[in-house]
Amino acid sequence: MIHFAFLPALWLLFLPIVIYVLWPKATQLHGDALKVPFVSDIENIQKNAKRTVSYSVQGGGRFFKILPALMMWLCVVAALCRPQIIGEPKRVQNESREILLVVDISTSMNERDFVYRNKVYDRLTAVKNVVSAFVDERVEDKIGLVLFGTQAYMQVPPTYDRQALKDVLWSMDAGMAGNSTSIGDAIGVALKNMIADTSDSQNKLIVLMTDGENNDGSLSLPQAIMLAKQENIKVYTIGVGSDVKPIFGGIFSLPVDSGLDEESLKVLAQETQGTYFRAKDVDSLQKIYREIDRLEPQQNEGRYVQETKEIFYYPAFAALLFFMVLMFMARKAI
Repeated sequence: MIHFAFLPALWLLFLPIVIYVLWPKATQLHGDALKVPFVSDIENIQKNAKRTVSYSVQGGGRFFKILPALMMWLCVVAALCRPQIIGEPKRVQNESREILLVVDISTSMNERDFVYRNKVYDRLTAVKNVVSAFVDERVEDKIGLVLFGTQAYMQVPPTYDRQALKDVLWSMDAGMAGNSTSIGDAIGVALKNMIADTSDSQNKLIVLMTDGENNDGSLSLPQAIMLAKQENIKVYTIGVGSDVKPIFGGIFSLPVDSGLDEESLKVLAQETQGTYFRAKDVDSLQKIYREIDRLEPQQNEGRYVQETKEIFYYPAFAALLFFMVLMFMARKAI
């Protein structure tokens, strides 16, 4: 769609008329002119003088002489009006929320105690499936990924590229980061990344998923809690693991100790204004992420932008071409 950003410039179209009316006419600049009232008199002069006398009849020829000047002025005015091409409205991606998913990939995540539709899955596979669905639905948020075991690593900095994040998540296997669980270090890595980002910390949150306790690493849970509180970053914690071990394809189950430190995860969530959840199977894990969606709704402000492309240089270039035509006609007349 063509749009003119400065339409008042259209009044300049009348400037030549105003100048023509108000400017005093020039007289006797080239001496007295020879007045020939009749064409027949010119023919007699030709016969008597035996020489050629050129003449032209006043009319349309004069119009074609001033046409390039008129076109040049039209193009100049069109350029001054700043023509633009306005694109279709596009909704601006909301950059005000940042989520870091902190996922435990210690060897204990290989435990096969998650049942879904009468099939048994290991904990990490269940987490991958549910987290992937969660990422797909958070189209307005920047999401990053921290993986941890004995060591904690920032695998995917916060990004809108959801497919890249899921590709990295699905490429991970339990035990790749070590056998133990360094929850404090994982929170520290996530906080370090968020602190480095200077945007508003009120719209940042961490979702931690683990099936164990903080039994390794250099940063204790109390220290991680203190840092999160200082930075005003909310932490949601999810305890992963069932209290029973399914056998014979989930037909029967035996009670087991999950090894999960629920009390520490509850304190971490409460102290940072988050919430603790317990995921004992795939269904409960899905409900947890739906609850996080409800507690942390996407901030869609409905802001739209339209791409604007300036095209004033097209009429400006055309005006230059007409000016060159005028210069050529002036030199030819000399």
